[in-house]
Amino acid sequence: MIITILAFVIVFGILVFVHEFGHFIVAKRSGIMVREFSIGMGPKIFFYRHNQTTYTIRILPLGGYVRMAGIADNDSQELDPGTPVTLKFNEQNEVILINTSQKQKTLDGLPLEVSNVDLEHELFIEGYQDNNEEVKRFKVNHDALMVEHDGTKVQIAPEDVQFQNAPVFKKLITNAAGIVNNVILAIVAFTILTFMQGGVASNQNTVTPIQGHSVARNAGIKSGDRIVQVDNQKTNNWNELSSAIQARPDQKLTLIVKRDGQVKIIKLTTESQKNNGKKYGLIGIGNTVDSSFTTKLFSGFTRTWNMTKQLVSELAYMVSGHFSLNDLGGPVAIYASTSQATKLGLQGIVYFIAFLSINLAIMNLIPIPVLDGGKILMNIIEAVRRKPTSEKVETIVTLIGFAFLVVLMLLVTINDIQRYFIH
Repeated sequence: MIITILAFVIVFGILVFVHEFGHFIVAKRSGIMVREFSIGMGPKIFFYRHNQTTYTIRILPLGGYVRMAGIADNDSQELDPGTPVTLKFNEQNEVILINTSQKQKTLDGLPLEVSNVDLEHELFIEGYQDNNEEVKRFKVNHDALMVEHDGTKVQIAPEDVQFQNAPVFKKLITNAAGIVNNVILAIVAFTILTFMQGGVASNQNTVTPIQGHSVARNAGIKSGDRIVQVDNQKTNNWNELSSAIQARPDQKLTLIVKRDGQVKIIKLTTESQKNNGKKYGLIGIGNTVDSSFTTKLFSGFTRTWNMTKQLVSELAYMVSGHFSLNDLGGPVAIYASTSQATKLGLQGIVYFIAFLSINLAIMNLIPIPVLDGGKILMNIIEAVRRKPTSEKVETIVTLIGFAFLVVLMLLVTINDIQRYFIH
């Protein structure tokens, strides 16, 4: 269990980190301020500031997040009247530090009780000094820092560096960057996996009986045989062959086999294996392997593309009226699948990372508000209309999308618990 938990944390952490790093790097290059880039969640352990961004390590090693200026971040710049702060100034008498933390006190600063503040437009802070009833107003430097309640030091976010004020194209590529990074991760993972495996499994219908117990070997199938028909179903490639066999668990089959220019008829009975509540047929065969260097080098692209086509096809099948919660999986399903992947060793983990990464990319493309696909759709609408959607409409649409995802996640999680842990 410890190995499974550790593998789950690593896999989940890599997926989220890579996704968020995509948003981070493109936002920075697009002139959008990233106030914080966090590795992990929860209370912070360590932080370091560089080039306007605060890099934090937090206690829960599950992914991370990118805190872009202006996105769900404005509340952190609002100081309620009566809030005690400490101010530090530069030589031009501009505020360069606003300390709101009681954990990290600034002894050489100016204490102030806030009455009004604007850190986006006019850049000022007003308040009472030393119990004086006179309100004093101080100009805040554009690049001033704020020490938040937990002691984290971040830069303030004036309107010119906020996400919503960036050109629509830059907002679009920033939203899409996480998806692109997940695709790149899948390509890299599949390439590494291919070199670990020594080659790429061919999509031809030429087969090889697996080592150990094999129904196919016992029935007379030999390495290099081509299975061209399963019962009355022709099989022109490996995908068609494997699908035909998987659809017939515990059934008697008649196979048409070509060997050295001769046609043979082989009869056998499939075995079955249960996965996610479904039974699949198997006869103990594998497809041939192409071990050329060029094939291995480009395998990441081809395997990612093939898996993308398969997942999109399955998604289209679900949308066409064949939806089932068993076709979806949440954190519980990922944990259970991680347990299965760890049994296959490092190759199983690498494959699982590639599989989940391309899944995350495709799911994020769905145009549901809150997901990247929904945000990209809003950017496209903004580009067509040549003006941004009103903040009120965007908030309502986002809340509806968020509520939908919460309900769906609850249903999926309950279903996953029943599938994997309640028999």
